[in-house]
Amino acid sequence: MIIMHLIKKEVKELKRMSAIPIYQVDAFSEKLFSGNPAAICIVKEWLPEEIMQSIASENNLSETAFVNISLNPFYIRWFTPECEMGLCGHATLASARILFDEYLEKNSSEITFQANRGTLRAVKEKNLIYLDFPKDTPIPVEIDDKIKEALQLKPRLLFKGIDDYLAILNSEEDVKRLELDFDKISQLDARGLIVSSPSVTTDFVCRCFYPNSKINEDPVTGSAHTLLAPYWAKELKKKSLTSYQCSERGGFLNCSLIEDRVLIGGSSVRYMSGTINVPT
Repeated sequence: MIIMHLIKKEVKELKRMSAIPIYQVDAFSEKLFSGNPAAICIVKEWLPEEIMQSIASENNLSETAFVNISLNPFYIRWFTPECEMGLCGHATLASARILFDEYLEKNSSEITFQANRGTLRAVKEKNLIYLDFPKDTPIPVEIDDKIKEALQLKPRLLFKGIDDYLAILNSEEDVKRLELDFDKISQLDARGLIVSSPSVTTDFVCRCFYPNSKINEDPVTGSAHTLLAPYWAKELKKKSLTSYQCSERGGFLNCSLIEDRVLIGGSSVRYMSGTINVPT
């Protein structure tokens, strides 16, 4: 009797659970175990925010995207293990890859997303997916002691965007050799800190740091290029740019500045697919 009672109880609990498709994609890379991994959950109605936040924390990736495919256009939201984000490039690219592969007609080449910051687009061109994001204009700001202490050096220039600070250093080696104070970065009045310089192999290199979101260094950050591309387009006097984010995993991006929009392109590789069970 006790065993039957336990079985019935377990069946009732299962009935209260909902199976959510989940995928994992390495974005801005042509090979597995590089680029930036993102999880994608496909839903037909929104889960409670605390459940989405718990899923993102359980995944423990820099971002988990939730795409509501019952809405037109599809609505996308992004969660770090710590909080919801206003914009995320690599998880949008990863989501587009899954939608093109699994949920759209095979000849589809464009996806429109609605997000908290407005309309976004993803366009497929051969093996690349380009994100169409709003431009973030870099505003020059004074280099104060907090920035110098965070970087443990004085940058050549400093700018502020909607979300992040952008520090310009003299050389690629300076960017790669950085030793940062993450506690100081977490005290800045911004989502995080982007560091960049010219490069000999691409137009520029960068690294991105977000300790407030429990991401000391993000492997590859698409959204950061909405700020990086406008700066380097003006600096280098060109509209099409190549970028290498020189984190441990690393990733290549192709950027184009078109008026008030930035196209951010990259490859992607699927790593995992499955389902997760969450309470209804």
